[in-house]
Amino acid sequence: MGETYQEGAGADFDLSQFYQIFFEEAGENLDQMEHMLLDLDLEKADDEELNGIFRCAHSIKGGAATFGFSDVAELTHQMESLLDRLRRHELQPIPQMVDVLLESADASRSLLARHQAGAQDEPPSTAHLVKRISELAAGMVPAQGAPVEAPKPQSPPPPPPAPIAQAAPPASSAPVGATGPRQLQVRIGPLDRIEQADAIKELFRDIPGLGSISDLPSDDAASRLFAVETSSTDSDLLDLFAFHVSKEQVQISAQAAGSVASAGEGLTTQDLESVGAEVATGPADEAYGFFKNAPGSPGGDSAAAQQVLQAIEPASAVTRIAPKAATEAKAGSQAQMESTTIRVAVNKVDQLINLVGELVITQAMLAQNSLGLDSAEHQQLLAGLADLDRNTRDLQESVMSIRMIPMSIVFSRFPRMLRDLANKLGKKVDLVTLGEATELDKGLVEKITDPLTHLVRNSGDHGIELPAERLAKGKPEHGTITLSASHQGGSIVIDVKDDGKGLSREKILSKARERGMDVSDQMSDADVWQLIFAPGFSTAEVVTDVSGRGVGMDVVKRNIAALNGTVEIDSSEGYGTKVSVRLPLTLAIMDGMSVGVDEEVYILPLSSVVESFQVNPDDVNTVAQGSQLVKVRDEYMPVIALERIFQVPRLDPQKSSTIMVVVEADGNRVALLVDELLGQHQVVVKNLESNYRKVPNVSGATILGDGRVALILDIGGLVRRARH
Repeated sequence: MGETYQEGAGADFDLSQFYQIFFEEAGENLDQMEHMLLDLDLEKADDEELNGIFRCAHSIKGGAATFGFSDVAELTHQMESLLDRLRRHELQPIPQMVDVLLESADASRSLLARHQAGAQDEPPSTAHLVKRISELAAGMVPAQGAPVEAPKPQSPPPPPPAPIAQAAPPASSAPVGATGPRQLQVRIGPLDRIEQADAIKELFRDIPGLGSISDLPSDDAASRLFAVETSSTDSDLLDLFAFHVSKEQVQISAQAAGSVASAGEGLTTQDLESVGAEVATGPADEAYGFFKNAPGSPGGDSAAAQQVLQAIEPASAVTRIAPKAATEAKAGSQAQMESTTIRVAVNKVDQLINLVGELVITQAMLAQNSLGLDSAEHQQLLAGLADLDRNTRDLQESVMSIRMIPMSIVFSRFPRMLRDLANKLGKKVDLVTLGEATELDKGLVEKITDPLTHLVRNSGDHGIELPAERLAKGKPEHGTITLSASHQGGSIVIDVKDDGKGLSREKILSKARERGMDVSDQMSDADVWQLIFAPGFSTAEVVTDVSGRGVGMDVVKRNIAALNGTVEIDSSEGYGTKVSVRLPLTLAIMDGMSVGVDEEVYILPLSSVVESFQVNPDDVNTVAQGSQLVKVRDEYMPVIALERIFQVPRLDPQKSSTIMVVVEADGNRVALLVDELLGQHQVVVKNLESNYRKVPNVSGATILGDGRVALILDIGGLVRRARH
């Protein structure tokens, strides 16, 4: 059963149920990044180490963008840019880079803790961190006198981390102007391009609670004038605007006549001296303890000092410095990222599951041996066995549910992400999900979430065209991305399909030749598509926060290969692309139909079974090379006799199979010839290959209630066998 999320429906979708998973994964990535940074050899930086640090930042950025934590996404995007240049050997690692990356990791941890705690007050600013990272990424080395915190290689800093944003006001002090909305006039300019100011309007649309903004007529052709109603401070507005325009281009003033709040208008030298002009010229570290009545200090006229500071801050080089005591108090009261789960080693859970399986077998043996007992004489014993049966069944379901997670948990992350991506790119995209109820082992789900995120973002960015382009090609204005999961034979197959422009064979070959890869025009399409999995391979013209760095598809292949899985691409230029991720069944619960052939029992995945019916030998037609066909409602389909495939010995030579079960895989149907249908039940799939060896046409095995082992048939393999 599928579900379609329309482009505008994402706003009503609640992602909060998945927050905890993200916070735990982000915390692990930050810890790993911190350890790798502290162990990094600056003189001989290993490529694998740099790639590992980059992947940590990339994973955090992708998750933060999915859940709408724009502050974390922006900071980690800047970290990613610096790390990308390092791993490409365009820059030489220096201690200042490690310092700023460690500080940024701490700041990310602090921001994530605030999001997890649901804090509503203003977050600490990361603008100075973003600026430092940008300068380092551009190859600018800070001066020797610049205050740079030294790394601490001996031990990682204890959580919770101290706030890194030195320019931010202490959280304990109420922001000026936060008592109610203020009416402001904001002038942006002079600008090289007037359209630059449109990004400011998008901030008010994208950030809830920021306020409202509207255009005002401007007397300067190179500037834009806005009317703003907001509860945020001028400093906070400047920090936000700094992502799009420089602070020197922003002038903020009150709408009431004569109440100028920025640009230094109306401020005298005495005003500056009253709060200590030394702050504007001295180093940041020397500003601590300058004023007895500094904002936030005990006994000081905090409100008066903050009003003056607020008035001069946007126009001058004055930096508001939080006193040390206030900073330490803030660190002590800061929210920590709490964990509501217990992490247990996978082998312990596997051992528990195996023990429960043995308990189920023992219970089935007791139940079978008790069938001949007199119910009147052994009433208490039989009642106890009935309770044991019920409790064992409940215990089995509970233990199995520990590891099994439906695909809906994974799929539900994408509607919001795809909606935001479509809005950012100016595209119209619908997301269709199929097979949400398919359950996967938790270990598999954790490892495929990141690859699926890359695939969905690639489909939205590279695959789906702009609405005008789609209409010109005769396509619907809305593009469609389909996510589907299903059990196919011995594998779990997850497809990411789009109806976009598809892959360009010529473009991929051209890019491969530029990189010096060994390619030829005679390569098959399948081989050409595999080229995009090369590390750093990208055909994007421009690097954006969505894609273009060449990371993504190589990560997908790396993660899937680690699970002994495969990734296949099928594309048609102009019509779309389908990426199929095929994973082996390591551990899964599935509904199965048990069938009998003489004394043997086989399990068919119920999702592959179409129908079953009684058949007469005369209805089966023999064609060339002994192949058999049966006609079912005007459709001929191949017949596969399980007793021949598995060479089942017949105790009674006169007995023959008279029941056919129609199964389907990969869009093709075959009829399996069996002796009897035994029933339907849930089975625990055990990987036969890892415990024994690979057996043709068999995907796994399970233990029946009476202790016998039954083979689970590989329907996909049987269908391919009949077809060829």
